[in-house]
Amino acid sequence: MRPRHWIEIIIAFMVSTSPVLAQGARSPSPFHDWPVYGGDLAGRKYSALSQINRTNVKQIKPAWIYRCDDMRERPATTIECNPIVIDGVMFLTTPGLKVVALDAATGQERWVFDPWNGRGGRGVNRGLTYWSAGDDKRIFFAGGNFLYAINATNGQVIGSFGTEGKVDLRDGLDRDVFFLSVSATSPGIVYRDFLIMGSAVGEGPSPTAPGHIRALDARTGKRRWIFHTIPHPGEFGHETWPTNAWKTAGGANCWGGMTLDVERGLVFAGTGSAAYDHYGGNRAGQNLFANCVLALKADTGERVWHFQVVHHDVWDYDIPCPPNLVTVTHQGRRIDAVAQSGKIGHVFVLDRETGRSLFPVEEWPVPKSGIPGEQTWLTQPFPTKPPPFAQQRFTEAEVTDLNPRARQFVLEKLQGMQTGDIYIPPGLRPSVVLPQFNGGGEWGGAAFDPETHLLYVNASNEAEWISMAPSKPRAEVTLEELGKLLYGTICSACHGFEKPNNPASPTLASLKTVRERMTKPQLLELIETGRGQMPSFAALSALEKRAVASFLFGDAGNERISMQDAKLSFADEIPFVATGHHDFRDPEGFPVNKRPWGTLTAIDLDQGEIRWQVPLGTYPVLEKRGLPPTGTFNIGGPIVTAGGLVFIGAAMDERFHAFDKATGKLLWEFQMEAGGYATPATFEIKGRQYVVIAAGGGGKPETRPGNAYYCFALSE
Repeated sequence: MRPRHWIEIIIAFMVSTSPVLAQGARSPSPFHDWPVYGGDLAGRKYSALSQINRTNVKQIKPAWIYRCDDMRERPATTIECNPIVIDGVMFLTTPGLKVVALDAATGQERWVFDPWNGRGGRGVNRGLTYWSAGDDKRIFFAGGNFLYAINATNGQVIGSFGTEGKVDLRDGLDRDVFFLSVSATSPGIVYRDFLIMGSAVGEGPSPTAPGHIRALDARTGKRRWIFHTIPHPGEFGHETWPTNAWKTAGGANCWGGMTLDVERGLVFAGTGSAAYDHYGGNRAGQNLFANCVLALKADTGERVWHFQVVHHDVWDYDIPCPPNLVTVTHQGRRIDAVAQSGKIGHVFVLDRETGRSLFPVEEWPVPKSGIPGEQTWLTQPFPTKPPPFAQQRFTEAEVTDLNPRARQFVLEKLQGMQTGDIYIPPGLRPSVVLPQFNGGGEWGGAAFDPETHLLYVNASNEAEWISMAPSKPRAEVTLEELGKLLYGTICSACHGFEKPNNPASPTLASLKTVRERMTKPQLLELIETGRGQMPSFAALSALEKRAVASFLFGDAGNERISMQDAKLSFADEIPFVATGHHDFRDPEGFPVNKRPWGTLTAIDLDQGEIRWQVPLGTYPVLEKRGLPPTGTFNIGGPIVTAGGLVFIGAAMDERFHAFDKATGKLLWEFQMEAGGYATPATFEIKGRQYVVIAAGGGGKPETRPGNAYYCFALSE
């Protein structure tokens, strides 16, 4: 029996005076749909719809609310999906990773696809891909290690695609990665009959899959081409790695999505760091094509150009979002360009055909690593324009001024820590990281207005700290000590370091109660197979798996292990590991650096200048104390419309906001039941404009989970 969903239809009784609504006619605008992730193939997140505008946005109300039935409290779920809308049908994903089709005007459910058979999927999904040829209309959805092809009309799997309707994303990478995790959190992009896919792979010190980019046949699922982001012998960039890295190195994956220039036949992608994120002694070199903006021929996968934004990354400073394809006026000429934002807080503006930066980029010296064996790159690229849109420095001068107690607390904590500008390498001595590992900018990316050439991007300004520790501390350890070492190396970034009963994120399963939720054999099976957001750790030896399980179950006894005989799966390659990504907060739990802690910025791409910047979000408790908006950590992106508006959720205040795109003035906000950690979409049906956003909460902000999609419109 299909799981039931609940729909709330909120009927407005006021009659609009809008002439468009009164006529009930379909707008001639080509923007009546939101057909792809990010609104269009260029990833502009722009709509020419203007029925909802500066003058009337205060009058919009929920037209309908769709409630999903698979939200979980703990581990908390989230919704990061930017829904697509095609010919009046909305396609979206739920907290438990079902695919749902709705009537976009009413929120009435049409069909549900559940590949999990009621058990619920884990992890996140940020969107879907639509492809059609005549009557053959398909939705492509990535869940777990698989890519599914679904009939867009009835929600049934299309059996002729791959094997019984799905393709295993671990296949076709030119390396055996069956025991590793390869998924896709962001949707692929369609060029003709090709579905071009990136991937999400492991980032830890244990073996990891490579992040190669592939094109699959949209009809059959067969691989049509592959671009090796970790180059093979004879390929450009192979010399930027150790000779045999192509056989073992992982990461350098496009996990944030892609954009497409159909006329030029070019697909654009941004890639993440190489694995392991925080130690690169085993991957000496510049590491192309990690942390790169890539332009590839969409029909063959051939590289046209690349631009690397971070050399030899040891900070997890991925490119997390699709490049925006923009047209700007530069030195009196109209130029088709690529604008790439990211975690580091820079926007690189590159010529779309050549990859050359429109503004000078300077290589500035950065600190060297003190970790034995690590060879960090001596310089990093800094664009002279535009200025950074996120904070990139933390010293005593940047310590919070929220109140004297908070400031003194932070100053005392800073004793013995490394502070300074961006790009302090992780070391044995703790160092403060700003932008933190989640940015800066994140996967929500930026929105571009083709009318004004302004780029809108949100950012988080919250410091974290990191330190490194030896992965192989001494010759002999107890089984419990080995389990603790492995836990700290592999699990702590998500579940917290040292104390598994104090997880870094309540959205992830607490390991305090693991004995109450499963048996030890079940835990060993989970380590072997992975599930949802948790990748497989099948590459660990049997001893390593047993040690982790014994540590978590507290039954290791006094068994002692010779580290020489243990043959850890990574210690020879990765002698130093991070102790985790540590939150850094004042006694009340607020960030340790000065405000604003989150921003929305408008950047003039013609001039390379910031037009305006405003706080994004606030803390209600500080609001009650009379403080102006402080900004908060935020995740999810903006959209911009011809109606003069920027719509964005993203902030931890759980509000949906509309800003004046010209000035940054907050014009409207709506208090939702949970955070809108997703990118909105806007569309038109029968002359009525709608704006929709997922309110799934949870996620990296670690707020209460939610289960709703809110769809707003003017009253009929």
